[in-house]
Amino acid sequence: MLAMILDAALGEPKWLWDRVTHPAVLVGNVIADLEAAMNTGAKRLKGVAMIAGLVLAATLLAAIIAALPLGSVWSMLLAAILLAQRSLADHVRDVADALRISTHDGRAAVAKIVGRDTSTMDEAAIARSAIESAAENLSDGVIAPVFWFLVAGLPGIVAYKVINTADSMVGYRNARYAEFGWASAKLDDLVNWIPARLTALLIVAAHLRWDVWRVIRRDASLHRSPNAGWPEAAMAGVLGVALSGPRSYDGEMREFPFVHKEGRHHVTAHDIDAAVSVLWRAWALCLALAALAALVF
Repeated sequence: MLAMILDAALGEPKWLWDRVTHPAVLVGNVIADLEAAMNTGAKRLKGVAMIAGLVLAATLLAAIIAALPLGSVWSMLLAAILLAQRSLADHVRDVADALRISTHDGRAAVAKIVGRDTSTMDEAAIARSAIESAAENLSDGVIAPVFWFLVAGLPGIVAYKVINTADSMVGYRNARYAEFGWASAKLDDLVNWIPARLTALLIVAAHLRWDVWRVIRRDASLHRSPNAGWPEAAMAGVLGVALSGPRSYDGEMREFPFVHKEGRHHVTAHDIDAAVSVLWRAWALCLALAALAALVF
C-alpha cells in the first residue's frame, strides 16, 4: 500500500535521478555489457545463463536488503522506485497535451513511449499508440510489479524487474537477439501471464463493464504477445475505440489486426485523457485490494 501511494505521489523525481543512477538503469547497463560480451557462439545457452545469473544475483541482493534492520522500510522504498504508475500517467498525458498543439508535437511526444515509426502518424495513429502503451505498461510497469511484490516481497519485485528489463532489451525476434534473448522473452511471458489477465480484470471491474469481457476473450489473442493483448483489449472495450491495426517498424508497414475493430477508429487526444483516467481507476482498485490483503493477512 505504502509503495503504491509513494510512487503515485512522487513518481520519478528528477532531482534524485539527476544525482544517482536509477536501479532499472543500472540493471540495463549490466545487461548491455553482458550482451556485448556473451552474444556469440552458443547464443541460446549463453542467454539462458545470463538471465538465470542476473535473476539469482538480484534476488539474493534483495533478500539481503529485506533482512537488514528496518528491512520493511527499505523494501517499501525500493518497491516504490520500481513502480511506474505516476510516470506512466504523466508520459501518456504528455502525448495528449502535445497532440492538442499539433500533429508534429504529438509525434515527438509519442515517440518517447513507443518503438514504432512515428514520422508519418496521423492524429488517430498517435492517439492509438499512446493508449496501447498505457494499457500494456499498466500491466508491465504497475500491476505485475505489485503482484510479485505481494507474492514474494522485495526479491519478487526485483526479480520481475530484471526479467522485464532483459526482455525489453534482448527479447526481440531478429537476427541479433532471437537466440540470445529467447530465455528472457519466454521467462517474461511466464511472469506476466497472471498479471496481464489481472490487469484486464481490474480495468473491467473498475468501470463495472462486464460486457467488455466478451471483447477481451475474442480479441486478446490477436496481439503478437500472449499477454499484452489482455489489457489492450480491455482498454479498447472500455473506451469504445479500435486499437492496434497496421503500423510501421523500421520503415516496413505491418498489417496487424485491429483489437475491438467495431470501436471508433477516429481516436483523439480526448480518448488519451480517458485512457489516463482508466489507469488511475484500475490503480485505485488495485490499491483497495492491497488494503484488503493487508487486513486479511
